[in-house]
Amino acid sequence: MQSPTVHHFQALKCILRYVKDTLHYGLYFSSSSPTSLTTYSDADWAGCPDTRCSTSSYAMFLGDNLILWSAKKQPTISRSSCESQHRVLAHTASKVVWITHLLRDLKVSLSHKSLLLCDNKSAIFLTLNLVSYKRSKHIALDYTLFMN
Repeated sequence: MQSPTVHHFQALKCILRYVKDTLHYGLYFSSSSPTSLTTYSDADWAGCPDTRCSTSSYAMFLGDNLILWSAKKQPTISRSSCESQHRVLAHTASKVVWITHLLRDLKVSLSHKSLLLCDNKSAIFLTLNLVSYKRSKHIALDYTLFMN
């Protein structure tokens, strides 16, 4: 910004051409779908062959419309598939809360409670159980660092 060059100007022209040519692109939302927030979350366990980190992913739907999605490598190595699934559940739950508050601020009323789905029974049990087990204490410590 302080000392632009010809290269910067050429890049700017390229971006503006792209924007001009794609003005008709967009996301289309169907208005007939019910206003319920459903989120699917998943994680692989040690999927990266180099770092052995798991990959977290989620997809959030408002009715039939996809509104938020993500897939990225987890910052720490999980010791089990339950742990990697539990990590993605905690991260996704924070996103669900954020979107719920945003929708409330935008005066969008949800007809049903938000639903967060996971396919790992042990991660679901660990999430629903309020007692911190000795073998899962390291997960709670990671969440404390992650959520701050």
